[in-house]
Amino acid sequence: MYRILTASRDTYITDKIVNSSFRATDANVGQAGTLDLFKLHGETRVSGSVEEQNEISRILIKFDLDTLRSMTASMLDPSHSSFKCLLHLSDVYGGQSTPTNFKVLVLPLSKSFDEGFGRDIGLFQDMDSANFITASVSSGISTWAVTGANGQGLLGSSNIDVITSGVLTSGVENIGVTQTFREGDEDLLIDVTRIVSATLAGIIPDHGFRISFSGSQETDDKTRFVKRFSSRHSSNTRARPKIRVTFNDTIHDDHRGMYFDLSGSLFLKNTQRGMPANLMSGSSLTQLTGNNCILLTLISGTFSSSFAGSQHRVGNVFVTGMYSASFLMSSLDSAMTGAIRTAGSATFTEVWSSLDRTIAYVSSSVKILSLQPEVFSDNSKRFFINVFNAKQSYRTIEKARFRVFAQDVSVTSDYKYTRGPIESLSYVSRDFFYRIRDVRSGDVIIAFDDVTNTTNMSTDKDGMYFDVYMDSLEVGRTYTIDIMSKNGGVTEIYETACAPFRIE
Repeated sequence: MYRILTASRDTYITDKIVNSSFRATDANVGQAGTLDLFKLHGETRVSGSVEEQNEISRILIKFDLDTLRSMTASMLDPSHSSFKCLLHLSDVYGGQSTPTNFKVLVLPLSKSFDEGFGRDIGLFQDMDSANFITASVSSGISTWAVTGANGQGLLGSSNIDVITSGVLTSGVENIGVTQTFREGDEDLLIDVTRIVSATLAGIIPDHGFRISFSGSQETDDKTRFVKRFSSRHSSNTRARPKIRVTFNDTIHDDHRGMYFDLSGSLFLKNTQRGMPANLMSGSSLTQLTGNNCILLTLISGTFSSSFAGSQHRVGNVFVTGMYSASFLMSSLDSAMTGAIRTAGSATFTEVWSSLDRTIAYVSSSVKILSLQPEVFSDNSKRFFINVFNAKQSYRTIEKARFRVFAQDVSVTSDYKYTRGPIESLSYVSRDFFYRIRDVRSGDVIIAFDDVTNTTNMSTDKDGMYFDVYMDSLEVGRTYTIDIMSKNGGVTEIYETACAPFRIE
């Protein structure tokens, strides 16, 4: 799974001195096109003051996590090691001076904030909330515990603005995450997985993030002006703030690639009126759930072997209506007939039943192949690849499933001429990955991931497939799909025969 979440609210708050006469503590810039992070030391004095003074800004940003929250009960486990959330803010450079060698700190907010309608980033004359003093006025006036959203404390403490530490798993730990900017023109790319996971679990309140200079860099005697990021109101929609969410929910069903002497998995899916539903057992119609709740039996002639199956689990989340059994079928099993052992493949009757065998849910068949050694050849496979069910356009509310056909054109086959169509089955492998690319700009929106395998294709009895959440792609843009194969130590990238598709 690869999803891109865009910001639902963002702004920055400041106590900047304006015209040497006042601090803009009640100013709002919620509709501005940039998020400005700066610290000024002794640059301006309020009239009548003789001491050098600091002026700072801090960024506030909120993302709607409801799309992830709705998935946690069915297919998403935020505690799983493959679940990653990367906060990405794009640098904006417009010829302004930019600080170097500084560190940025990201902390979860303990208090909700309003975005506001202000636009003035010159004289800061637009009065609204959020600002340096007030967090929100949506449900009555709510002020920051400490001006500048700077009330810091332990998770669960009252009257704080940001959470600096707390118990997320075991023991008190620092919650903030940092990034060092050497040159000053880098994007913000920071791992906020722990914060998002704890938010989805209800441990951390869902109010967003505060982004600021780290520690003493807000209070020392140096000026840092100005680090500028695109806001969600930027005219450059590609540069708007986002969280890139990845999670390995790949399914590898081996109905098309089950081998003797090699561990594999077979899957069963149950639906009722088109919706996933758990199987039932017994007169009381008890749902089959959890581990070791179903039995898979493979039969060929007098040979029979059974394996315990379970409700399919993604991380620690059990998937409704989906079951799997993982096993290794030995070609040297003494109970297996010589004909089965010596054949290049064997077809078994596949029976899924209740544990006591009184109820048979599905009876089908599966072919198990023999692993055949080959005379040494160092030639790699060459594929023709097509995505054959893509539409011309999609709406952002859609979750689209793309089917992939792959043919190894390095293998020549002899075909007999017939009057009817010949079905050509796709090559199936666990080592294919996808990416999504903008046709016009060439920018990669969803990249290949062969490390945590979040863009690894799933497999089933019909071939290979993958799902794309269309709200992760920009409306009005046109995209295409590239495929990467990793076969025999050789990595190759293919531009598919898939026609470009547009997001409406």
